[in-house]
Amino acid sequence: MVTKYEAILQLMRDFDPRSYAATRNYQSGSVSRLSPYISRGVISTRMVYENLKECFKDIRPFEKFVQELAWRDYWQRVWQATDINEDVKRPQENISHFDMPQAVIEAKTGIEAVDDAIHELYGTGYMHNHMRMYVASIVCNVGQAYWKEGARWMYAHLLDADWGSNALSWQWVAGSNSSKKYYANQENINKYFDSNQRGTFLDQTYDQLMNMPVPEVLKPESKLELQTPLPQTNAVFDPTLPTLVFTHYNLDPKWHHDMEANRVLLMEPKHFEAYPMSAKTIDFILELSKNIEGIQVFTGSFDELRAEVNDAIYFKEHPFSAHFVGIRESRDWLNVEVPRENSFFRYWKELRKTLPEFA
Repeated sequence: MVTKYEAILQLMRDFDPRSYAATRNYQSGSVSRLSPYISRGVISTRMVYENLKECFKDIRPFEKFVQELAWRDYWQRVWQATDINEDVKRPQENISHFDMPQAVIEAKTGIEAVDDAIHELYGTGYMHNHMRMYVASIVCNVGQAYWKEGARWMYAHLLDADWGSNALSWQWVAGSNSSKKYYANQENINKYFDSNQRGTFLDQTYDQLMNMPVPEVLKPESKLELQTPLPQTNAVFDPTLPTLVFTHYNLDPKWHHDMEANRVLLMEPKHFEAYPMSAKTIDFILELSKNIEGIQVFTGSFDELRAEVNDAIYFKEHPFSAHFVGIRESRDWLNVEVPRENSFFRYWKELRKTLPEFA
């Protein structure tokens, strides 16, 4: 993965969305790979949208891609208003346990495309969005596990780990954030992931999948043992200057870039105990932070940081920074004024009216 800011901007400019709608669900489909940089706040949904307008005279054919940008904003809106660590719309049904199928953690489900994707996740921090749904369905619906540990496991290893998108998507698959559970059988996986496999526990009709007992391979359970390797503090502050607090959700090198200030990447141990991240993800975050001139790392609580600087503390709004005190600024939304609404498609309808290219 590229981590230099100019290379990230070039990646954004180079993305051609013309075949996105038709191919995005396929393993080899046209996807942007911009998600890690949006999740980390290096670039924003608005920035990607403005780039589309600069690169193409007419972006109306790319409505599906713009909708996906809107989904990112929408999940964040839901998170602002809702406790997404609990079932959002209704209780998840048919739960047998609250841990993870060991076969999924070990990439030994016997579904070749799925096991290959889990190995790719561990090796690179990437998993195709369609495959994330397959895995969540195997864990929650076929394996009958509660959604939260699976969401925490995947979140820990994704470079684009965003708890809002991740938790709410897992809940959507599990049926606690939707009207029904999501299932995919072997035929569906073969179609989209260039596979030819037969005879697996997913090689069933959808009616059979929804009514079958937990397959033997998914019965052994495993408790997650996730720890985050946090860096040591290297920050020395000028108490006369304001302080810009960056987090792993805000690594925008252009944020107040002309302000004379302390710039600090805050890594709170208590937060990472609840939401662990792999060494690969932490290394990615630290590399991205190097795009911010003068950035220093502070590993400790916000209150500990606050005790070392003056009261002029700036930060961007985020559910994980709700306990921060200081000058709270908005994130860069597609449109900050559009209300959350009760469903994505109502939200998109309202948002669409504010985008002149689609209105």
